[in-house]
Parts: sequence; structure tokens; C-alpha cells
Amino acid sequence: MSRRDDLIARVIAGYRQAYGEDPAQLYAAPGRVNLIGEHVDYNDGLVLPCAIDRETIVALGDGPEARVEVTALDMGDGARDSFALDAPIARGGEEWANHVRGVAHFLQERGYPLRGARMAAAGDVPIGAGLSSSASFGVAAALSLSHHAGHAVPASQLALIAQAAENHFAGCACGIMDQMASAASAAGSALLLDCRTLETRSVPVHPGLAITVIDSGIRRSLVTSAFNQRRAECEAAARHYGVASLRDLTVDALNAGRGDLDDVLFARARHVVAEIARVAPMADALAAGDTAALAGVLTEGHRSLAEDFAVSLPALDRIAALVGTALGASGGVRLTGAGFGGCLVAVSDADAGDAIADAVARYNAEAATPARTYRFSPGSGAAPIAFG
Repeated sequence: MSRRDDLIARVIAGYRQAYGEDPAQLYAAPGRVNLIGEHVDYNDGLVLPCAIDRETIVALGDGPEARVEVTALDMGDGARDSFALDAPIARGGEEWANHVRGVAHFLQERGYPLRGARMAAAGDVPIGAGLSSSASFGVAAALSLSHHAGHAVPASQLALIAQAAENHFAGCACGIMDQMASAASAAGSALLLDCRTLETRSVPVHPGLAITVIDSGIRRSLVTSAFNQRRAECEAAARHYGVASLRDLTVDALNAGRGDLDDVLFARARHVVAEIARVAPMADALAAGDTAALAGVLTEGHRSLAEDFAVSLPALDRIAALVGTALGASGGVRLTGAGFGGCLVAVSDADAGDAIADAVARYNAEAATPARTYRFSPGSGAAPIAFG
């Protein structure tokens, strides 16, 4: 069976075990890898992620009237939750369950009444790797619950609802990029997203390129990491400059208005301004298959994340150096995701896989935690799966 067929079989079996019957419908939402535009979505910036062919699948059927029951098959035995839809929905004790509770709350709050449902969810997006397993889960939950209740919710609204759930129920102050990539991507393309307006444009990935994710094996939690601190620092820098968000700063204004802004906040702002400026040339190089240009943009992006935004680790810098040297002008590599562990992404000539693998093997020879590589194809956004 294919990867997806295996996952579908696992979700259906889990639903049967939990509820004693077959589900009525299946829904899928992908993870994502961000190619450029890191830590700028919550600064209203431009980003360039693409969905990957790893996903969360939700099996769903009718449930008790005005009640949602859910089991998370990846969270161990007994990972169950249940809550009423006709009473205020409060946060629960488990982070995974709060995504579903939050999605249900915000769907109803925004005019999409729900009906009782039973859900089972599982995925193959690596958890804590920076590939948006949480956004994938949230978008899948939003799509499945809304579709089950007869609503055709636009992709942008599904993304906003899943983001609100992650912000206010799961406790992570993430921006909108992850959920939009999961909800609105097109197969074979990256998604150029304006995080202020939510306008999107599909950027075709040149057929001569490959996207390789290097999983460092170092895990972190967005909530317990310094992610929320970085967002607060960006907001403080924006207040210093008197702008609504750092999206509104130019390089000249950044330097001219520094005044008594401390070194840390200035560095955070400098990263955001420069990172937003890297998105357009990255999109052009991606569509043209210009690997030398990709190498330059990605190398500078990693340096900025490591030095100005301080979200890298020595192990991640070591992988980036080894892979970047191996690729030369045939592609580039950088940290992707929130940082503090997780993954790097390489965009390169399609035939550069051996060079990447050899560089990672050199890293693993000295590493306490071995890294692994995965080649992903740009996938499509969330959708029902034909079933039955």
C-alpha cells in the first residue's frame, strides 16, 4: 500500500475500535515546509511555504446530538476527549484536544453551527519537527467539523479558525502562514502569501528542482520554546518605530529610527525586514530553477535566523554548513520552522540528493542525535477524501 493508504487504514481501524462502527467520511490536511519568510507571518509579512505530502487524516461520523467525541490515535492509549456543542466550550487539559475544542468554538462563534460528531485522527507529519503538525491537525479538524455540518467554509476562513484555536486554546501565538499553507496550497507549487491581506499566488516549483527536508531529530515545543518571546520582541520593536507591524519598515527607516532601541530588539527587527525582502527573489528563483540564486537567498536566510533572530542551534548550523558546502551553486539550505530544533530545508537540483545525503552522513558520524532526510513533493491543500 502507499503511504496514504497505510494512514487511511490506520485511521479507519482506530475509528472502528473507538466507536464500534465505520466512519462516514475522511478528511485530510497537509503539513508544510516554509521555503523562505520565517518568523514574519505574525509581522504581517510575505512568506513562501508549500504543502508537503505528509498529512493529518480525520475519520468522522455522526455522534450524540450536540456533542463531539474525538480520539487522537498518535497520542497513546486513552487519548480521548468529549465536549458539548450547546454550552460554552472551555480549554481542556491536553494540548491536542484544545485544537479541536478551539476549532469548534470559533466555528460556531463565526456563524457556522455544528452538529454532533465522532472523530478519530492520525497523521504522519513529524511532531515537533517544524513541519506544522499542529496546523495540519487544526485545519483537518476545522474542515471535517464544518463539512459534517453542511458548511462550505472558504480555505482562508478555515485557516483563520485553526489559527485562533492554536492562539487562544492551545496557547501558541503563531501567525497565519502554517494554517494557510495547509488549507490553500496547490499541488506542484509553493504558496506566496501576504499575511496581512491573505492574498495568495501559486508559484510553480521548477521540475528540475527537489525539496529535501533534513530532520535534525532535535525536538521542541512551540509553546514551551521562546517562540512567544520572539513575537513579543517584534511587537516591542514595532512600537518603538511607531508602526503597526515590522512589515511597514524599510531598511532605511529601520536604521534611521533606531535611536535607543537595544541591540536584541534591533536585531529581531532587522531579520524581519530583510527576510520579507528575500521572498520575491526566492519565488523568482524557484520558478526559474535558478539554483545559484536559491543558494544565495537560503544561505543568507539561515545566517539571519541564527544571528539576528537567534533561533538556531549549533547542531543546526553544522548541518547547514555541511550541506551548503556540498551543494555549492546547485542549491541552498536553511533552518525552517520556528527553530530551536526541528528541520532544515534544502532546495536544489533534483540530482543533488547524493550530495545532501553524504553531508548528512558526515554530520551523523559525530552527532548525538542522528539527522534524517526526506524528499517531499509540493502537495495540495485540505480536502475530503473519497471514501466508501
